[in-house]
Amino acid sequence: MWVRVNPEVEEALKNRKPVVALESTIISHGMPYPQNVETALQVEKIVRAHGGVPATIGIIDGVGVVGMTEEEITEFGRRGMSIPKVSRRDLPVVMAKHSWGATTVATTMIIAAAGGVEFFVTGGIGGVHRGAEKTFDISADLEELARTNVTVICAGAKAILDLEKTMEVLETKGVPVLGYQTDELPAFYTRTSGLRVDCRVNDPQEAADIVRAKREMGLDGGVLITNPIPEEESMDPVMINQVIEEAIREMDEKGIKGKECTPFLLAKTAEITGGDSLAANIRLVFNNAAVGTEIAKAYCGK
Repeated sequence: MWVRVNPEVEEALKNRKPVVALESTIISHGMPYPQNVETALQVEKIVRAHGGVPATIGIIDGVGVVGMTEEEITEFGRRGMSIPKVSRRDLPVVMAKHSWGATTVATTMIIAAAGGVEFFVTGGIGGVHRGAEKTFDISADLEELARTNVTVICAGAKAILDLEKTMEVLETKGVPVLGYQTDELPAFYTRTSGLRVDCRVNDPQEAADIVRAKREMGLDGGVLITNPIPEEESMDPVMINQVIEEAIREMDEKGIKGKECTPFLLAKTAEITGGDSLAANIRLVFNNAAVGTEIAKAYCGK
């Protein structure tokens, strides 16, 4: 069996209690130990405080775990970046080699769906990278949203990306992009992007009803619910875009490509902003966990 579901998660799913999946890349690659473990456990506490059951997902010894224990999360944090990021194409290799793997948005969706979990909370999704017309660098997250039946709650696509092209691809793939109490796509570190979402939802029940309608119609693929970063945590749009442009120039100069781009850009952005961008990242994940759990709760009728 390539997926193992934690008994608490399994019991919750059986009794139609709200379960919220969480990724493990943020633990291994998002920040240093022990801050990574503290953040991951705090997100789980927020899910529980809102009446949900957290299911942090990672790959341990070639098995996708839906609901890692505190000990397993701590070990992920200790091992840090020695655990490779795993996307769809890497899954067969990691499973066959019985390795550990940190799940990206794409692989968290795959394993969550295999375990029967509908809702997944993250910081921001991947998307079309700036300059993709030359590099063809497009995140596997978008393809996964097109094919895998999981609802993703996030603060939009990562601000380091080309958000307009990302929205175009999501439209082509038939992925509904909902704005939670907003008409505009949030841009991760900031609340606005100038791009309209497909539909505004004003409360958890409205979002849950759209997810249910999609499932009842048999329309495969995800639903993307974008939730703006809290006003007090939002960064200045002009400043953060200047920082991102500087980080991209350095990335190009160093010849960094492929799946190494996002970790480099996020780390460089945090370095240039003196840690402010990382603090904003953590706060928006906390906020997404609260909203995502409320939507999962409405979906389950709790």
